[in-house]
Amino acid sequence: MPRRHPLQPVLAAIDVGTNAVRLELARPDADGALETLHQERDPIRPGEGVFATGTMPEATAQRLLSTLRRYSALCRRHKAQVRAVATSALREARNAPDIVRRVREESGLNLEVVSGKEEARLICLGVLHRKPPGTRSLLIDIGGGSTEVATAVGERPDNLWSLGLGSVRLTEVFDASRTVTTKQLRLMRGFVSEVLGKTLPPKLPHLPRVALGSSGTINAVVSFAAAQENSGNATVRQLTQTVELLAQMPVERRRKRFDPKRADIIVSGAVILEGVAKYLGIESVSVVNRGLRDGILVDLLYRQEAHHPPDDHSLSDAAIAMGQRFFFDEKHAKQVTRLALRLFDDLAALHQLPLSVRPYLETAALLHDIGHAVNYERHHKHTYYLIRHADIPGLSDRERELVARVARYHRRSPPELAHSGMAGLTPTEARTVRKLATLLRVANSLDHSHHQPIKDFRATNGRDGVALHLHARQPVDLELWNAEREVLPFRRVFGRKLTFHVHHTAGR
Repeated sequence: MPRRHPLQPVLAAIDVGTNAVRLELARPDADGALETLHQERDPIRPGEGVFATGTMPEATAQRLLSTLRRYSALCRRHKAQVRAVATSALREARNAPDIVRRVREESGLNLEVVSGKEEARLICLGVLHRKPPGTRSLLIDIGGGSTEVATAVGERPDNLWSLGLGSVRLTEVFDASRTVTTKQLRLMRGFVSEVLGKTLPPKLPHLPRVALGSSGTINAVVSFAAAQENSGNATVRQLTQTVELLAQMPVERRRKRFDPKRADIIVSGAVILEGVAKYLGIESVSVVNRGLRDGILVDLLYRQEAHHPPDDHSLSDAAIAMGQRFFFDEKHAKQVTRLALRLFDDLAALHQLPLSVRPYLETAALLHDIGHAVNYERHHKHTYYLIRHADIPGLSDRERELVARVARYHRRSPPELAHSGMAGLTPTEARTVRKLATLLRVANSLDHSHHQPIKDFRATNGRDGVALHLHARQPVDLELWNAEREVLPFRRVFGRKLTFHVHHTAGR
């Protein structure tokens, strides 16, 4: 048995779904595998009534708060690093901000209402953790309020979709918890087909013939469909037969065959799975016993410096895709990013920031100019707004806020603590934003012409201050003039003098 590293922290994943709330505590071993310490599931139906009324009822909110207070106490007892996420039910509840505030005040948990794409990304992480590189996968996850579909290579998703289809939602819309008539079933299938056509591309090339199904609903449907083979894999034909059988089955028999709460929504879940499988043109669906909770744990694991995969470019890819939607100057954005990350790496002893915030700087540098799409003069403020309200898989709401602030301060007013744009940050967050924004300002000034004249450089932190040695093949007068304006802000933040040394290289 491998000896456990004494400093490995306990990780905690809390998933506030539509049907239930779940907790899992795990500890990584020396090889990076996750050992489950404790699991809980409370079927309190957080999404009950939300899709019909648009609001979480007070009785449901009280059940949720009581559950999360208990989960929070367990996490504190284990001194766990926690990530708590809520999915489609709270995404659509008008009173979600109030629920999140009450959760924070009563339990101390920062409940994060994640986007559909972030939910799909986390499911991918959970299902595909340690998948061999180059292996193509197709994932389907049917929740109570939404269905996530993803394609991936190895562990890394390359397409993420979130559909407004869920077993609870469809059941409420079509009143399908009891007897499902032939007409109801026809309407449900038509509705699913319409949503799929509006959300997914008409044809996805190179899909695997077998999809991985990761939710409890899929597990229940596939287990029923493949009961005779006991294989955990159901063909599309078997799924169609299952839909017909479940729709005709009296509700009392469904409740004997399935958990009572699952029985009420199982017909809708089967209709969604059948529709997705037919639309994608796959042969069958195979059940996996991993999903969102596992993905949250893997995400926490990867955020620890020692475990972060060096070849994971999914966040920067998402930022570049966003920049392209706003017609950014991609060459300038990538040059500023390269310079900013070099400053971060070379001056690690000076800024003393954890490696975990390096992706914040990278994302802010890639997106610092997207506000140009709205207005040039105030583009730094528009950049803040666009990033703050974007859907960037890989960043939590709070992380996206910090990235937006770093990008906002790439020009004009420096990130002084008294500035209005720094309001609402904790002292640690404020220090992080100030330091990252200062590095970004220097990097941005070194490509002021947008012509990338600096081909290489290094930063040294010596007795006389910080020296930047710039290797250029073109004149850098404009860059130096702008960089000199950052000397004083740099000294205010880092307490060090900043100097520039140009080394001209022959050729262009």
